[in-house]
Formats: sequence, C-alpha cells, structure tokens
Amino acid sequence: MLDLVLPLQCGGCGVRSTRWCAACAKELTVKPDEPHLISPRLEPGVPVFSLGRYAGARRAAIIAVKEHGRTDLVAPLAAALRVGLVRLLDWGVLEPPLTVVPAPTRRWAARRRGGDPVTRVASAAIAGNRDITVVQAVRTRAFVADSVGLSSADRERNIAGRVKLVRPLCRTGGEVLVVDDIVTTGATACETVRVLRETGARVAGILTLANA
Repeated sequence: MLDLVLPLQCGGCGVRSTRWCAACAKELTVKPDEPHLISPRLEPGVPVFSLGRYAGARRAAIIAVKEHGRTDLVAPLAAALRVGLVRLLDWGVLEPPLTVVPAPTRRWAARRRGGDPVTRVASAAIAGNRDITVVQAVRTRAFVADSVGLSSADRERNIAGRVKLVRPLCRTGGEVLVVDDIVTTGATACETVRVLRETGARVAGILTLANA
C-alpha cells in the first residue's frame, strides 16, 4: 500500500519497488583498472581521472541527486568515489595526508539543492578515513551562467576569473585532490586548479564521477 502512495523507483533505470537496483549497482561498480586517466579538451595541468562515462545509470543517478533531491543515491555514488580514492592512493598517484576540494558550485544552485551534492558525496566517501579531509574551499562568483550547451570556448570565458577561494586549506604540506561530478571540457577544472595553486596548494589531480 505504501508503495502505491509513494512509489519507489530505481535512481538509475526507473524500475519500481527499489531505490537502487542490482543491475545499476553493477554498472556503477569500479573495475580493477579504474579510475581511467582522461584528457579533457582544456588541459588543467594535473592528471584528470574518471570513474566512467556520463551515461546510463551513472548519468541518471548524478542527475537524480543534483536536480531531483534523491539524497538516497548519495551512498552508491560515494561508494564508487571511495573506491576511486583508494585506488589512486594504492597506485601512488596520491599520498596522504590528502585534502579533497569539491569543485565550485553556484551559491543559489546549492541553496536550491539543499546543499552542494558534490560535497555531500565526497564527505560520505571519506567518512572514517583520518588521512583525508574534505574542505569546501572554492565557490563560483556571481553571474556565472549554466554551462549546459556552451562550447569549450564559451565555457572557458564563462568561468574565467569567477572561481574564488572561500575557505583556507588547513593542511599545509599535504596534497590536494579536486573532486567533481562531471568533467566535460575541463574549463571549471582549469580555473579551480589555477585558483588553488595561487594559494600555494599542491594540487595532485582531479577525480570525477563521470566524464562527458
């Protein structure tokens, strides 16, 4: 009866009576050779790693968390991100202590979504790990337009000079990893790395849930 009043739907494929089905969970599983090194059209000057293509259940889950308030899907996304972080540490790409900086978001968008989804996923991913800290250090300035549909050049112009530091990084000497939900052209990644490096941060790389 409750399912008829408040029907459950899988956040990946829409199948009823479950929030996250086994098939979508399998699709989000991080394979032994992942995350993969990718090459965005705009090069941020640090390695960029992705957990998978922005498609299928991965795409649907990210959209559901960001646009439809599906906070129940933070857990599977965070689990995938956690595996990606551990892999990069095991491979020697990253070294502890590590500061994870979520990619910048627009303030009004974060308010509309009840908080920043990327920060929420990153915080859940590092829970219990004393060697990793999440610091929401950067934010976009006013008048940054939605980047959907913009070309590479337009995205670069849209974000140039509009990422600002809003919180200092507490750990000095440790590495910094930028985490994002999607990397498309790499414009936001480039600007974020530039701003963080201007503060003296040692940005070791970027890890994203998906690449488009």
